[in-house]
Amino acid sequence: MVELDVRGPVATITLADEARRNVLSRDTLSELHAALDTVDDNAEVRAVVLTNRGRVFCAGADLAARANDGGAPGAGLSDFLSRVRRSPTIFVGRIAGHCVAGGVGLAAVMDISLALDTAQFGFSEVRVGVAPAIISVVCVPKMRAGDAREAFLRGRRFSAVDAARLGLINAALPADELDAEVDAVLDDVLAGEPTALAAAKALTYGEPGRSFDDALAAATSLSNDLFARDAAREGMAAFLEKRPAAWVRHWPPERSS
Repeated sequence: MVELDVRGPVATITLADEARRNVLSRDTLSELHAALDTVDDNAEVRAVVLTNRGRVFCAGADLAARANDGGAPGAGLSDFLSRVRRSPTIFVGRIAGHCVAGGVGLAAVMDISLALDTAQFGFSEVRVGVAPAIISVVCVPKMRAGDAREAFLRGRRFSAVDAARLGLINAALPADELDAEVDAVLDDVLAGEPTALAAAKALTYGEPGRSFDDALAAATSLSNDLFARDAAREGMAAFLEKRPAAWVRHWPPERSS
């Protein structure tokens, strides 16, 4: 149901339960967590691509199973979203199909998400008697309040272009451009130093409730710590000497040859 392919610094996780539209079944969520375990244990991996087989990226919850068991807990999905959010690894979404309900949460939690321009998105939960509760935590911060309210309440489908306009993904692309843009994103990410990337990722989330002065003091301390590292000295030397820094890797791998 979930396939994992590791090629040097990039791991690709593929939702492969095509016959069931890649629903978030217990088995799929378990295999997603297992894939993250493998990635976490591989120090060479610096970026993860999440993608799909078939015409549907992810159709959300396994409604058949939930109807039978009276409503399964959502811990598997919430834990997965939390792991992606807190991971120092950079996650890139390659959304090559329709993306509904919980699937939108998967797309939104990625650090950078690119989708086929023919993909349809939607928060369909209210039409089956529930609400997009878990995924609201990763979707609402990316959206204007009015846009989130309309999308959640109407429950209708909208295009990948609209998903990008709403901030849920970064871009909607034609089929013949999607893979090239994913490769370009990976190439950019692999030019960054891993600890610096992790720090930059964390900065985009901030800390709600922290005062301006406290936030500025913490940012100054972080900046000083980063500049004091050997990696920063290497990066600045590489810049001045007009050469790649020691950590730079290229994607696709053929570019390195």
